[in-house]
Amino acid sequence: MAKMQKKERMSPQELSSFCTQVALMMESGMTLYDGMEALVQTNHTSAYAEVYAAASKKLLETGTLYEALKDDPHWPPYLVEMTGIGERAGKLEEVMKNLSLYYEREGRIRRAINSAVAYPLVLGVMLLLVVLIQVLPVFRRVLNSMGVAMSASGAAMMTVGDVIGWVVLALGLIILVLAVVIMVLMHTGKREKVQQFLQSRFPAVKKLSMKLSASRVASVLSMMLSSGFPLDEALDMVPALLPDKTAAHEIDKIRQQMSEGVAFGDALGQSALFDEIYGAMVRMGIATGHEDQVMKKIATVYEEQVEEGISNLVSIIEPTMVAVLSIVLGAILLSVMLPMAGIVSSIL
Repeated sequence: MAKMQKKERMSPQELSSFCTQVALMMESGMTLYDGMEALVQTNHTSAYAEVYAAASKKLLETGTLYEALKDDPHWPPYLVEMTGIGERAGKLEEVMKNLSLYYEREGRIRRAINSAVAYPLVLGVMLLLVVLIQVLPVFRRVLNSMGVAMSASGAAMMTVGDVIGWVVLALGLIILVLAVVIMVLMHTGKREKVQQFLQSRFPAVKKLSMKLSASRVASVLSMMLSSGFPLDEALDMVPALLPDKTAAHEIDKIRQQMSEGVAFGDALGQSALFDEIYGAMVRMGIATGHEDQVMKKIATVYEEQVEEGISNLVSIIEPTMVAVLSIVLGAILLSVMLPMAGIVSSIL
């Protein structure tokens, strides 16, 4: 079987494929164990063949897919916890279909972010190297060949241009290394810590994370309520699915308010996790007996907002970086051209 790093996370594409295959097996009426055996045979040449085989063996021992996946670090916590909730609610097939779409979307977004960040960074570093190593020395040789002494201000401008170029080059290389490190860590067991770091440094990332948490909360509550689970029990399952502690704390506050007699809709509307308008929607849903449908609608709205927010961030990364690099390169070249123009005009 193929060898792999012990704690390497499976890629979004692999996770999406796994969830799709499990959903198809269940839809066809195949038992979960037979389906996993078929999955092992189908993926025997995959880099994750050992992971599938271990899950199949554990499934035979425990009888549940949740138990088969939970102790293996290759499976992300969100997939594992959603699998457990799907099994408890009797909606594992539906959960696997939704997870397949979720990881397919995550893979698409990850590729877009990598492209938006890596391309301008690499291009900028190459351009700076060309300017500093090839272009500036040529200008100096041309100036020296003219046999005209450069003024003190002209020499100072060229020195400033040199310094700016090397400083920007160093910063670009540092940013490039950091970007590569973050991308690598996002594929390991340190993914959650990296996400927490980004959320603490960038408000836009934190806002998107809260919306993602709200979507997960609403989705789980919709599933559990439609399956007849009490609201308190459904809320108990939510914190394990949330990507950050702030969102989990908001769920604790909702539960605390409910224990003090506050209605669920009011507690939800007062939470920083949900917009106030959704509290009113939940109150209406409870009054009409359709709270599960309301929660499903809220989950869909937040999912769309998250995807739109990420797309907007990605769309401005590349042009912003290109614009900044263009300004820097222009400043460096201008610091060289101005002294040369002054010398040429003095000769003529």
